[in-house]
Amino acid sequence: MGRGRVQLKRIENKINRQVTFSKRRSGLLKKAHEISVLCDAEVALIVFSHKGKLFEYATDSCMERILERYERYSYAERELIATDLDTQGSWSLEHSKLKARLELLQRNQRHYMGEDLDTLTLRELQNLEHQLDTALKHVRTKKNQLMHESISELQKKDKALIDQNNLLAKKIKEKEKEQAKEAQLEQQNSDLMISSVGAMPLPHLTDPFNNIGGANYQEDGGIGGVQGNPIQNLNTPMMPPWMFRRLSG
Repeated sequence: MGRGRVQLKRIENKINRQVTFSKRRSGLLKKAHEISVLCDAEVALIVFSHKGKLFEYATDSCMERILERYERYSYAERELIATDLDTQGSWSLEHSKLKARLELLQRNQRHYMGEDLDTLTLRELQNLEHQLDTALKHVRTKKNQLMHESISELQKKDKALIDQNNLLAKKIKEKEKEQAKEAQLEQQNSDLMISSVGAMPLPHLTDPFNNIGGANYQEDGGIGGVQGNPIQNLNTPMMPPWMFRRLSG
């Protein structure tokens, strides 16, 4: 005697409902995999639990491609069936497409962050790992490139600073040499002037206290009977003015 037909209705017991969901979900994913292998079909399966948890299966982990194909097909079919839809309806369809696309991107982002990985199969995890490795290689390559560029730029700046420092040091040495030459030239000029002054002959000075031209110097300060300053009475054209002031002082 065969089994009777089971009436489908919601399971009221929460624990039994969760157990049944887990079993039926596994069977459903298994059937989807079997039909994709046996019939060479592209299968995409999406299941949300009553708590909002996502469970999915896609042939060769190409959920994005299958969804895009479905969207194109659905969009084309709707365009053929409802050619008289107004602009608002088109915008609604576009909104639905963008919303589905956004949800897909958000799910992929969570996977890249290491979240919600319970529903992924071994093959999907391997594909995700491969994508992360590839992305990590690109990041490291870009980082190394920026580091090399930064090091090269710093080396150029260092060389420029060294060249500038050498140029300044050269200018300082040239300035010191010029100052030394100027000081040496001034010293030579000073020595030359001193040697010139020392070599000049002194003018012949006549002693006002000796007899001049047979005149006798008298005690009253006169010469030859002439009263007055003997210095003023001397005919000394060769005597410099400072000598006159010194003698008269």
